[in-house]
Amino acid sequence: MSVKQLLDLSGKVAVITGGSRGLGLQMAEALGEMGARLAITARKPAELEEAKAHLEGMGIEVLTVVGDLSKFDTIVGIVDAVMQRYGQIDVLVNNAGTTWGANAEDHPLEAWQKVVDLNLTGLFRITQEVGQRSMLPRKQGRIINVASIAGLLGNPHQIQRTLAYNTTKGGVVNLTRALAAEWGQHGVTVNAICPGFFHSKMADKLIENSEKMILELTPTGRIGGNEDLKGLAVLLASGASAHITGQAIAVDGGASAI
Repeated sequence: MSVKQLLDLSGKVAVITGGSRGLGLQMAEALGEMGARLAITARKPAELEEAKAHLEGMGIEVLTVVGDLSKFDTIVGIVDAVMQRYGQIDVLVNNAGTTWGANAEDHPLEAWQKVVDLNLTGLFRITQEVGQRSMLPRKQGRIINVASIAGLLGNPHQIQRTLAYNTTKGGVVNLTRALAAEWGQHGVTVNAICPGFFHSKMADKLIENSEKMILELTPTGRIGGNEDLKGLAVLLASGASAHITGQAIAVDGGASAI
C-alpha cells in the first residue's frame, strides 16, 4: 500500500471534542482535508457554527454537536447524534479541556473539580461510550488524546501555577498507556499528543506574560503555530499508525528535551 493510501481518511468518521477553535479546529481541518467526515463538539453554538462554515468552505462534511463533557449525563446524547448521522466513529480526538491558575496552597477545590471533570473524567466517559458503541464491536479505531507537556513535567517556577491542569494531563498520558494496552487486542490504537505552548484562547494570556522566557526555553525559538499539529494528527488517525499505540508525543519545539 502506498503512503498516500495509508494516510487517506476517506470514508472515516472523526469526532473532535473542543473542535470549534484553536488546536481542535486545526486538527479538524487536517482530518477533513484527508477525507474524513467530521463531527465537532463544543459548548458554544455560535463558535460551532462559525467553525462549521469555515470547514464547509474547505469542502469538508461536518456535523456540529453542542455539548459540555463535564456534564457527564449529556455524553450519551453527543454520541447518539454522531451515530445517527454517520452510523460509526472511526477516530476520536479528545481535545476539549480547561485550566485554572492558582498556587497549590490556595487552589479552590471547586476549581480543581472543574478541571478534573472536563480534562480527565469527561474524556474517559466519551472514550468509553465511543468504544462500547462503535470501535470495539467493529474491531477498529483510533483514539487521539490531547494531553500536554504539562502532563510530563512541572512548570518552571516563573510561570503561572497550573497544578490541576498538570495533574489531569498527566492522568491523560497514563490513561493513554493503560487503554492502549487494554484495547490493542481489539484493533484500537490510543495515543496522546502533548503540545507545548501554542497560541490559543486558553494559553494566550500566559504566553503574553511569559513569552520571553518561553522562547528562551524552546530550542526552535518559537511558539507553536497553526500547522504544527496537523501532520501528527493525520498520522495517528490513519492506517499509517497501525503499529503505534500507547505513545505520548511532545510537539513543543524541543522544550521538554532540555
